[in-house]
Amino acid sequence: MAVREIINIDVACAIIEKDGLVLAAQRSETMSLPLKWEFPGGKLEPDESPDDCLKRELIEELGIQVTIQSALPSSNWQYSTFAITLHPFVCSMHGDTIRLTEHKAIRWVEPKDLLTLDWAAADAPVLRNYFNYRTGRQN
Repeated sequence: MAVREIINIDVACAIIEKDGLVLAAQRSETMSLPLKWEFPGGKLEPDESPDDCLKRELIEELGIQVTIQSALPSSNWQYSTFAITLHPFVCSMHGDTIRLTEHKAIRWVEPKDLLTLDWAAADAPVLRNYFNYRTGRQN
């Protein structure tokens, strides 16, 4: 029996804060992990830094530009067919207009209500690190 190699994907993601709320994005029905909520972002290109990737992906997916406030610890998650390394950044958004090109929906959520959404499993450690960041605890 052949052992299938698990591919690891590096992904940058944005925890966008505005007026005390956090932006969550719902994956479309055609994406992997359909209808799960996530922090927007995307896959790093070869030789691309996580912060450059994040800025590029947010322009492509949401039509927005951000300022990175802080980098949170990277986290690893393994699904059954692939593994993911998430590189999260706390950001602020320039302007108010968001244009969805890939996601089904977005929602501005109070941080205390983030856990009420049905998140992609890989976002669990990102959420934990974000809550630690907000309370000033070490990650």
